[in-house]
Amino acid sequence: MIFKIKTKGHKNVTSNHKSTFEITKDAEIGLAADCIIGTDMDKSMFDFPDDFKKKIANSNTKITVILDTENAHDEITGFGHEDLTLTHPTDIVCRTSDFTCSRTLMIKANKAARDLDLKLIEDLKNEKVMDVTIKLI
Repeated sequence: MIFKIKTKGHKNVTSNHKSTFEITKDAEIGLAADCIIGTDMDKSMFDFPDDFKKKIANSNTKITVILDTENAHDEITGFGHEDLTLTHPTDIVCRTSDFTCSRTLMIKANKAARDLDLKLIEDLKNEKVMDVTIKLI
């Protein structure tokens, strides 16, 4: 199962957060938003098909998030969980911890914002478009 989202970078992307990374529908972010790597996304978790949501709400589901910009590529893997509600209207957060809330897409991710490819982050600081592919296994 695959779901695709388009988002873009922002001049205030710092990508310093040690345990999460986030994409958002918000068009503007401040410098303190050190986990946000993508803004102005074209879809939210509300757009996930029901079967996609159901599969994410299972701790045996492996989730891969693929991030592609003009000059870079990165892949992050983590897991679904029964407590993931996928109900936040504007934010999607991937977490290295096992914390869950309405914004959480996956837990136990192998990377946070500070671990992402430096070329990817540079593209995002330069407000390039980023394709986000969410794959469920």
